[in-house]
Amino acid sequence: MLKTKRILKWLVISVAVLLLAVIAIVGIGSSLSLDRDYTHTKNTAALPLFSTDVAAGMVRINANGYQFRARIAGNTQDAPTVILLHGFPVTSAMWEPIISPLADAGYRVIAFDQRGYSPGARPLDPSAYVLPNLVSDVIAIADATGAEKFHLIGHDWGSAVGWNTVMQHPDRILSWTGISIAHPAAFADALQNDPDQQARSGYFALFTMPLVPEALFTFAGLTVLKGAYAGMTASQQEEYLAVFSEPKALTSALNWYRQMGESFVSSPELSLEIATPTLFIWGNNDPSAGRVAVEGQEKYLTGPYRMLELDGEHWLLTSHSAEISQAVLEHLASN
Repeated sequence: MLKTKRILKWLVISVAVLLLAVIAIVGIGSSLSLDRDYTHTKNTAALPLFSTDVAAGMVRINANGYQFRARIAGNTQDAPTVILLHGFPVTSAMWEPIISPLADAGYRVIAFDQRGYSPGARPLDPSAYVLPNLVSDVIAIADATGAEKFHLIGHDWGSAVGWNTVMQHPDRILSWTGISIAHPAAFADALQNDPDQQARSGYFALFTMPLVPEALFTFAGLTVLKGAYAGMTASQQEEYLAVFSEPKALTSALNWYRQMGESFVSSPELSLEIATPTLFIWGNNDPSAGRVAVEGQEKYLTGPYRMLELDGEHWLLTSHSAEISQAVLEHLASN
């Protein structure tokens, strides 16, 4: 009996030592992958501030007490404005395939790196990443750039923020286009009741853990993230890796997930119905967004609504940019 206890004791010690060794290796490997020179932050700080004289190209926009890195295209501030909201784990660079078509069609396009992604808008407090704050950033960007009313387009987390922006500020939104992630009430219902959506969203458990996803994504020169960016342009991949190689950047982006307990719908008093003209684009092979939520959202959409189903996965701007550009231009022109 004594011998068995000793064996179990040493077995436990051995497993603990092994786990500590693995944690140390991952931690060191992740730390060595980080850019402690903050190259992206320095490059962003060198961008011009948005003004009437600097109203296009890569700029910094003062809004909501922060500075947001942004891409702006289009000839005049008098043109109808389209604001683009990216998701995780990318930046405004994801919109490059449709920025030029929108600008060429006569729109002023504003695609900004959202809170946590912009070096000048990266608060350390996790509670800063609740949805009401993310929505307030959108309105602040519109105010700072002189867009009283604007068209809004969002993908992934940008879609979640966009839905809430439309519900909170319907008087500001000319039209809304959501990509991949359905109306938050429909998504929440599917997450609670649909086994398929529950399985697709299983990664939430990993993303909300402390420290673990940061170590995973940054280990060995951000290998996991590089895999997620396969098929995207070299310039897009370079930008994404530059952002997430900086200390605290990935934590800030993951804090969006860690604040999901605040609910996709930012206020229980908020009406879930949307009268704003809406286009929804979904890839029917999207591993993170199932059909139940997509079909369940229609009951919340009381205004003009069109759904475009594509034979694609999650990164639709990479695989179906032509179809999306055409659909979006038609949608904007009719509103």
